[in-house]
Amino acid sequence: MTRILAIDPGYERLGIAILEKENGKERLLYSDCFKTKATIPHHQRLSLLAEEIKRVINEYQPKSLAIETLLFNSNQKTALKVAEARGAILASASSLGLEVFEYTPLQIKIAVTGYGRSDKNQMISMVKKLIAVPDGKAQDDEYDAIACGLTCLASEKQLSTHS
Repeated sequence: MTRILAIDPGYERLGIAILEKENGKERLLYSDCFKTKATIPHHQRLSLLAEEIKRVINEYQPKSLAIETLLFNSNQKTALKVAEARGAILASASSLGLEVFEYTPLQIKIAVTGYGRSDKNQMISMVKKLIAVPDGKAQDDEYDAIACGLTCLASEKQLSTHS
């Protein structure tokens, strides 16, 4: 059995998923869109993200982290804040001994849909075909985290079979 924590990084909205693979079958154990309020100072938001990551790791005991790499857009201020959130997440996971696997948005789109220019609706549709997702999961961030986790489970041969 392999169990991983998958993350779609952000500081306002953080996509989180716990996936498990046993006997070749993937299963979603948990997903959430963890939100922080804009009224909270950025450094406190980062602390809240780190605490939530540690809470999820302690509860579900994954051995690996799959995280999306940062795609720089035109808003450098936002990109820097997301990079800082990634740092807090990576530090939290690393401090608890998780092995880290990173994927670009292109790698995730190709792994999940077979097409590197898939849009959000195509990604969500394909995620729902690949793994059972409970009704009511409406946040793009959750689907992005699940897609990142599916990419990891499909592509990493070195994942421990005892994760």
